[in-house]
Amino acid sequence: MESKLNAAYWSQRYQNNETGWDVGSPSTPLKDYIDQIENKNIKILIPGCGNAYEAQYLFENGFKHVFVIDLSPIPLQNLKERVPDFPDNQLLKGDFFELADQFDLILEQTMFCAVEPRLRMDYSRKASELLVKGGKLVGVLFNREFEGGPPFGGTKEEYLGYFSTHFHNVYLEPCYNSIKPRQNSELFMICEK
Repeated sequence: MESKLNAAYWSQRYQNNETGWDVGSPSTPLKDYIDQIENKNIKILIPGCGNAYEAQYLFENGFKHVFVIDLSPIPLQNLKERVPDFPDNQLLKGDFFELADQFDLILEQTMFCAVEPRLRMDYSRKASELLVKGGKLVGVLFNREFEGGPPFGGTKEEYLGYFSTHFHNVYLEPCYNSIKPRQNSELFMICEK
């Protein structure tokens, strides 16, 4: 069953400036996590990257193996305009679910809440497939429900069901450093393969 949440849908959202997920800077919980990573040679993927402020932050702080993937070309172009030195071969226009590669770290920031809930187990499986042994899926998930969607919300218990199936260490706790509009509605996640 084809999803209506395809490249055309997301491109239209960007063209209409309907990007409520875009906070204009890296997510505070992810920025704080990035700041404690010592090995800048790791290979990182940001799926459903949007305007990819986290990728920009990583790249400008010495991480050179940062890959971003999005269905829409618009946010990839926006990143390239902001960071002209960002390597073209690391800007991937395509479907996360069809990607074939290996990464040390996947940073989740608003893709999981944008995929239809019926695809959440597929997301967990794909993230696990894309990670090397010992690799990590790290990110921020909504700890609340939404009318309609996207975004699609959920609960800690629901998410544990998806991620504990494909990862052996799963940490999911309330974010203490969310941006003000999202305080008390986000969970920080670390899943180890």
